[in-house]
Amino acid sequence: MNIRNTFTLWGPTSLAVLLAASLVSPAFAQPANEQADSPTQAQEQQTQESSEESPKAQAQEISIDAVDSAAQVADQDELPRGHFRLPEEGDVIGERYTVVVEDPKQTLIDIARRHNIGYEEIRMANPGVSLWVPGVGTEVVIPAQYILPPAPREGVVINLSELRLYYYPADKPGIVETYPVSVGREEFATPVGITRTTVKVKDPAWAPPASMRREAAERGEPAPSVVPPGPNNPLGEHAILLAMPSYLIHGTNRPDGVGMRVSRGCIRMYPEDIKSLYERLPSGTQVNLMDAPFKAGFAADGTLFVQSFPQLEENAEGFEPLLNALERVTELTGSDVEIDADQIQRAVEAPDGQFIALYGPQAPEPEPEPVELIDELKLSAATDDDKDA
Repeated sequence: MNIRNTFTLWGPTSLAVLLAASLVSPAFAQPANEQADSPTQAQEQQTQESSEESPKAQAQEISIDAVDSAAQVADQDELPRGHFRLPEEGDVIGERYTVVVEDPKQTLIDIARRHNIGYEEIRMANPGVSLWVPGVGTEVVIPAQYILPPAPREGVVINLSELRLYYYPADKPGIVETYPVSVGREEFATPVGITRTTVKVKDPAWAPPASMRREAAERGEPAPSVVPPGPNNPLGEHAILLAMPSYLIHGTNRPDGVGMRVSRGCIRMYPEDIKSLYERLPSGTQVNLMDAPFKAGFAADGTLFVQSFPQLEENAEGFEPLLNALERVTELTGSDVEIDADQIQRAVEAPDGQFIALYGPQAPEPEPEPVELIDELKLSAATDDDKDA
């Protein structure tokens, strides 16, 4: 897996925001690695053209207008958005279900945000559904079931390949929170490492980095030196600085892109999610930025599930996806459990985030081995002999 470094330095962005906050004046966050982008036309076209069958067989059907009071599914006891009870045994939280579209104006992105799901998650879970016009009566899979990432359950854990943040609040030891996020696109990749939160800033101002201003000027669209708080600010209304120069966890004025690789390295969240986290996340909380494209874990009933996500290219050097997956499964099961390696290979080669049951009560029965012709003849002869006797 990737080497993790510990970052504890203060950079220009952190100092600028801290100074602004201490003077009780607009905070000028200057994230040199941040830009707000929306989904590209190519991604939209790819989604429109996908024609695979949507995997809905294991999902529970719910009317979309009846889901507001049950967003976390029945056994969540009305926990707030994104909150789940940690399992007493195992590593799986949440539940996969479906909703039925009843509003013709609703897009798949609208449904994703309503159910705490990101862009890529909803797209991969519904490959045959139109992103922009799913249509009245369409069943939409909500993949709100998660294997907790293979990391210590403390502070904030952000799994970059999964495009999802997990938070284990110290004052609520039986709870885990999880939210979709955007991370850096390839040329501005979010680094892997362990850092911590520092300063929290409400209504931050944003100073576009010099490189971005140059690019805008070349296009004939000069960028302002500072973008004040407001609807045009790509940082949104809340920002949490990290002890890693120029990196933040923040909101956005373009929530449609949450759950994609579209930032310049920062962690971007839905406005309602960062607002909730901002109000409760203590300064100094550990933040583990990791990249685990393959996850495995046991459900409460003893079923072993795996999930696989597209590998981030910048973290692929020296990384063997299949070997890593086999090692992870072996680590959990030991040598006493027989696992179908072909299923693991298929998951790694087709990383779509879907749950695959490898072993246990929910795993499919293994297909019987084909009977050779000679074996059939022997069986037939033995049956005839029994009849004669």
